[in-house]
Amino acid sequence: MIRASLDKQPHEVAAMFDDVAERYDLTNDVLSFGQDRIWRRAVERAVAAQPGERVLDLAAGTGTSSEPFQAAGAAVVPCDFSLGMLRAGKRRRADLPFVAGDATGLPFADASFDAVTISFGLRNVHDPDAGLREMLRVTKPGGRLVLCEFSHPTWGPFRTVYLEYLMRALPAVARRVASNPDAYVYLAESISAWPDQRGMAERLRRAGWSSVRWRNLSGGIVALHHAVRL
Repeated sequence: MIRASLDKQPHEVAAMFDDVAERYDLTNDVLSFGQDRIWRRAVERAVAAQPGERVLDLAAGTGTSSEPFQAAGAAVVPCDFSLGMLRAGKRRRADLPFVAGDATGLPFADASFDAVTISFGLRNVHDPDAGLREMLRVTKPGGRLVLCEFSHPTWGPFRTVYLEYLMRALPAVARRVASNPDAYVYLAESISAWPDQRGMAERLRRAGWSSVRWRNLSGGIVALHHAVRL
């Protein structure tokens, strides 16, 4: 869940997430009040992986998000740029084929996947637009992208309360449960600067994706964007 780069260099961000790998899933569950489970199920349904399909799960972390695609009979490839995350994932899920990779230069051939998905990872990419173009490159014609990312709550009063939680409460809670609380401060600092739902859709179109649509989760805290490669 926690993905934010701000002005950090890629190697600095990777090191930051290496540090939080061991307690990553637990911390996300606590900080989101269990909402991360709902968001993962929404991604799973949106991807709708079929037996025999190839699915690329970017920013897969420890592989929690990849398991449902494997269970559906798809050949899933969990990919992350944090070696610490990959090591923690491999210890827990030895049957998943974890791959180290940077979203701006993916180590896969053109048109390799039926579906590409990335959850809470695009903000962690040094050049998000280059990342979206790379995702397009490795997707087969007719294939799909499912992007799950923090967004902007649609109801004004709720948005105010939510931003207050991000800036004040979240860092305090993270200090109690996270192995590297400073990593979670970047989440709070980055969300307000991230594009809203419509702005994210426009970025997808500029990157070459078609049939872009989205739906809000948890009142717009998270937006689920779906797009297709023609």
